[in-house]
Amino acid sequence: MLTDDGKHLYISWGEYHQLIERLALKVHHSGWQFDQILCLARGGMRPGDMLSRIFDKPLAIMSTSSYRAEAGTIQGRLDMAKYITLPRGELSGRVLLVDDLADSGVTLAAVAERLRGLPAISELRSAVLWTKAISTYTPDYFVEVLPTSPWIHQPFEDYDNISIETLIKRNAEE
Repeated sequence: MLTDDGKHLYISWGEYHQLIERLALKVHHSGWQFDQILCLARGGMRPGDMLSRIFDKPLAIMSTSSYRAEAGTIQGRLDMAKYITLPRGELSGRVLLVDDLADSGVTLAAVAERLRGLPAISELRSAVLWTKAISTYTPDYFVEVLPTSPWIHQPFEDYDNISIETLIKRNAEE
């Protein structure tokens, strides 16, 4: 649900899963065949996992981070992991790069540039759920364009404010 001022978008679990399914359909309908999926942790992990299951393709993970200040709402310096984690072999062939959104576009552009420099990767395409109007990077596949570039409140973010102590209290036997 987009707020009246266009500054916040609230997504339920059902909407979130539907967006991932719509993204899978867009990739499928394009006819492009890929060999592996590389998801960006953390936002791309859930979409990457579901796409890996739907397409029955190996899932690799690369950790990136740029949002740290103000409870993760202010973008800072981009950090990219030196290594990519995957079950076996190396990242190669046709790779689908998956994240949750193209926000400023900085992360996706930097990762795509790094990956295109790897000789084992023959083709790289990117897929996200949302592309914000302010993004300088346009993914190959996306489900929604957000003209007001709102802050997206994803359903799993509830866990950002839940400590283990809270879970213990919540799940205590009476």
